[in-house]
Amino acid sequence: MDLALIIIVLAVGLILLTLEIVALPGGIAGGIGILMLAFGIWWTYGKYGNTAGTCVLLGCIALTVVFLVYLLKTKTWKKFSLKEESDSKVNQIDKKTIQVGATGKTVARLAPTGKALIDGELVEVHAVNKFIDPDKTIEVISVEGYRIDVKECDDTRF
Repeated sequence: MDLALIIIVLAVGLILLTLEIVALPGGIAGGIGILMLAFGIWWTYGKYGNTAGTCVLLGCIALTVVFLVYLLKTKTWKKFSLKEESDSKVNQIDKKTIQVGATGKTVARLAPTGKALIDGELVEVHAVNKFIDPDKTIEVISVEGYRIDVKECDDTRF
């Protein structure tokens, strides 16, 4: 019974460690996997002696390396990776173009950030108080660096 539990603990530890490296970022799964491997190896040393413990230790190291090499060579990890590229860029704001008090219209919902058309320019804006639906009139209340803060206004001239 102890041997079966040791094998299960080592197998789960190896799987968690491999998942951490290939698919699950954050360190939790890898940390638990390392602890399970260490516990399984320690348990083997205590229950079956130095020779069996050393064999299990070397076997765990070898299996981890083989498992990782196999997963990376077969490109299994590419199934989990992001394949899209982001071509967005930061607002290129000319201070003379967008002024405080300028009005515009939202193109997309501001939740709280989204796109708006202000003075003929499509820019990314930030709603300060609440979410703003598309096609609503907005007013620029501040421009700081690349950030444009807006609020919804009742003016329907735009």
